Amino acid sequence: MTHSISPSRPSDLVSPVEAYSFFRKLTETVTCSQGRLPFLKRSLPDLVRVLNVGGAALVSQRQGGWKVESWAGTPQWPEAQSSHSSHYSQRVEKSTPPAMPLDLIASAVDRGAAVMHHSWMVVPSIAPSTEASQPVDRPTCLVLYLANDSASRSELSRTGEIFLRHVALAGQCQRQRERVHQLTQVLRASAQWQRNQLLPTSDEDSLLNEIAETAIKLLSCQRVSIFLWDKRGKKLVGKPSVGIEDPLVISDDAGIVGEVLATGEPKIWNGGDDDESRVNRSVDQSLDFQTTSLVAVPLIGQRGETIGVFEAINHQENSFTESHVSLLNDLALHAAGAIEALRAQKRLTASRDRLVRDAANSSPLVGEHPDIVAIRQSGTRVAGTDLTVMILGSNGTGKEVVARHIHYESDRRGEPFVAVNCAALVESLLESELFGHEKGSFTDANSTRVGKFELASGGTLFLDEVGDMSPGGQAKLLRVLEQREVVRVGGSVPIPVDVRVIAATNQPLEQLIAEKRFREDLFFRLNVVSLVLPDLAKRGTDILLLAEHFMQHFCYEIGRQVPTLAESAKAAMLSHPWPGNVRELRNTIERVCYLTSGDVIQAADLELRSMDGQALGGESSELASINLNGIDSLAEATRQFQISHILSSIDRCSGNMTEAAERMELHRSNLYRKMKQLGMKTGEG
Repeated sequence: MTHSISPSRPSDLVSPVEAYSFFRKLTETVTCSQGRLPFLKRSLPDLVRVLNVGGAALVSQRQGGWKVESWAGTPQWPEAQSSHSSHYSQRVEKSTPPAMPLDLIASAVDRGAAVMHHSWMVVPSIAPSTEASQPVDRPTCLVLYLANDSASRSELSRTGEIFLRHVALAGQCQRQRERVHQLTQVLRASAQWQRNQLLPTSDEDSLLNEIAETAIKLLSCQRVSIFLWDKRGKKLVGKPSVGIEDPLVISDDAGIVGEVLATGEPKIWNGGDDDESRVNRSVDQSLDFQTTSLVAVPLIGQRGETIGVFEAINHQENSFTESHVSLLNDLALHAAGAIEALRAQKRLTASRDRLVRDAANSSPLVGEHPDIVAIRQSGTRVAGTDLTVMILGSNGTGKEVVARHIHYESDRRGEPFVAVNCAALVESLLESELFGHEKGSFTDANSTRVGKFELASGGTLFLDEVGDMSPGGQAKLLRVLEQREVVRVGGSVPIPVDVRVIAATNQPLEQLIAEKRFREDLFFRLNVVSLVLPDLAKRGTDILLLAEHFMQHFCYEIGRQVPTLAESAKAAMLSHPWPGNVRELRNTIERVCYLTSGDVIQAADLELRSMDGQALGGESSELASINLNGIDSLAEATRQFQISHILSSIDRCSGNMTEAAERMELHRSNLYRKMKQLGMKTGEG
């Protein structure tokens, strides 16, 4: 069809001031309007007025036809001499006024420039340069119905192009606002997913349902499926959120979902304008469902590998666009992160629980003696509380084992168990060891150090040999127990600590209190629940149970078959006094497991000293040599015996303090401390 151009009209109808005012108003309208359509409704009447035309309409191509988005001016378009072009035989939407010059619109789009014919002028949208904003989504044209005194052709064309650019800007602003809103919703949903993962009841199915519900709401679609890839089984397992209870299992190469998995690229399918064979209709048939539109994107893991496909089905307007791809990609990004985080959390939780079980099983409270049964039951009961526990008993009776039993039976089992030997702490370093210190707080404080209380926060702090703690350390410990906060050495900020304290000692605390060597208020603070462990020699057949337990443990470590105990060995063990209690028994069994090779352990293999042996005889002679005449106090008699025993041990070791301490099963520093407590000369300082 041939288009004739009407003569130019006078160019002075639009004054520079009026044009400047109009263009400035266009810019203001773009910034303040809430989208493309509101912009058109406000600006098209101004365009008609400025150009002095009979009417103006903005048309855009949509689904094979031209649709009028907005118009202003003459309410009814006049008859137009226009026939349908063979190249553009589009159908006209019902909302399009009659006699729209379709051929002229098609010609303008083909030429990429404004065209005029009789009383019509069509200005097409021009694709912006690379520096400009994003292009419009679809071909758009400004259709002008001219009047006799309309502006000149050049002014109409130039003003129309500028107007179309503002239309594009209005659309881009609208999309950006929508994008910001979508991203805000996605981030809020992601934060909610992360919070819900911290709940004890969280699982993968509930997380997937939350993600699917969010996607349905944001994408305005009918159904969402999250397919997770089973690589080994070459299948995709989907968790549909609406209308389907059971997981949907399909081959990993089926339909559009299979395309996305294979290519790693998003795919869109809209019914009526795409290849029908791409849709897996077998799923529709099995679910009695009809898919009319579909968009799918890959789920990419943290390492960049594809872990599944995120699919949305049946948009409310029956058509998905690239904007839906962007939104679904955002959801998929956060969904993949949430899924992998939940899986990692479950793995870590399972590993932690396994390690806790292993740790608990490594030091069980073995024994069937009534006293041990009562301690085990009491420990289990008190484990459910935060009460402070005091464990009393001789050296080597297993006080730390009881403390661990209480810890692993409590709700704190997944948190740290920190043991501190108070007797081994020099008073000058006690505060730093328990409460920590800041860098530079004293000489050699080259870095900040976290104290035992902070290390045990959330768990259990076991204070062994608390009866040997110095008076200054006792006062500081009492303050922390009462205030539940610590201040590091050299610091000033109180640090809250949530710690369950279990204390233990072999000292007679009541006597130490009477002698003003232990604070009474600290004793009552620690002795809320008291558990007393009996000496091993008083536990009867528990000796054999413990021996069997230790043999199982050490033989497993060295990879040998567990030997059996001969009757002579059992008799020797039951008759032995076990002055070192369970620790001595453990050391004996460890030596036997490593140094013997037979399948049966005899009494000689144990190397136990009988009651009439030389060592015990020496001790009896030593006890007999002590002059206890005139001593009525049990404490003083005990003190005299300890002095005599220590002197005898040092003499047998020819003055070697380290060897003497080992023979007495003490640390060297503990031996010196004990000698100082007894008033003996240590030869130090």
